[in-house]
Amino acid sequence: MFPLVIAKPGEEHIIKKIGGNEEVKRHLENLGFTVGGTVTVVNSLSGNLILKVKESRVAINEDMARRIMV
Repeated sequence: MFPLVIAKPGEEHIIKKIGGNEEVKRHLENLGFTVGGTVTVVNSLSGNLILKVKESRVAINEDMARRIMV
């Protein structure tokens, strides 16, 4: 298990844990990040990620990506 921020583009992973307080967890869940769901790194630029989640593309910053464990 490792933070999503170090995943390489093109890799698909299963979300195992989401860290942070309840507000952060709820925000990520609203974006489609749920435990057991899949996430694919589309691109990475300076730690910021563009991800494919549930057939949508979502951009998150490095801090948020560190809270998602795959």
